[in-house]
Amino acid sequence: MESALITGANKGIGWETARQLLQQGYYVFLGSRSIPNGVDAVSRLHQLGFDNVELVQLDVTDQESVEAARQAVGAKTSALDVLINNAGMSGGRPQGALEADIETYRAVFDLNLFGVVRVTQAFVDLLRNSSNPRIVNVSSSQGSLTLATDEASVYYTAKGAVYQPSKAALNMYTIDLAYELRDTAFQVNAVDPGFTATDFNNHRGTGSVEVGGARIARVATRAPNGSTGTFVSEEHDPENGRIPW
Repeated sequence: MESALITGANKGIGWETARQLLQQGYYVFLGSRSIPNGVDAVSRLHQLGFDNVELVQLDVTDQESVEAARQAVGAKTSALDVLINNAGMSGGRPQGALEADIETYRAVFDLNLFGVVRVTQAFVDLLRNSSNPRIVNVSSSQGSLTLATDEASVYYTAKGAVYQPSKAALNMYTIDLAYELRDTAFQVNAVDPGFTATDFNNHRGTGSVEVGGARIARVATRAPNGSTGTFVSEEHDPENGRIPW
């Protein structure tokens, strides 16, 4: 049975991705910063008949929490097949380039970028023990420099001077990580789940969590020798599923 760790999986797209992986026979380590929220999330999955799921307390902004989570997962398995870096935050609105305060930048980058780095570095040894290790960084089309400068893009006017740079930086980290692991079995990709209606955007999104979760799950469950170092967005390119960096 293959295993997956999903950060920020107590609700929204993370929880839905967990449900879909469980449906496909995976063992899921459900990462949640809040233990009560995580307990509730696992309980809801148990009520759906899924038993191969357990809570891992994981605050990606806290190095001690990340290290404790690594020890907890390592005590249960010697190999991790999938890491989905899903935890993230928007930073609220508005986000003017001349008005956004530095503390907001720090908080958003700490979660959206540094949190991914912390978790990836902590769990890479378990991933190396898998025959088909996959890392999925949940990104956003808002992090595409190409689309952000394309006046024809549907989201051209949806600027966010804090959130967008954090996702652009995450994308660059994904590129560098994929390059560093290029001669291994690793698949490292960034995925845009689309403009999904969740608490993250006060349910202003136009897509469902089921669709967003499926987009992440498809990349997370790729067979060996799949594409690596790609930015996937089925919302922007339903045919090829690629998006420009």
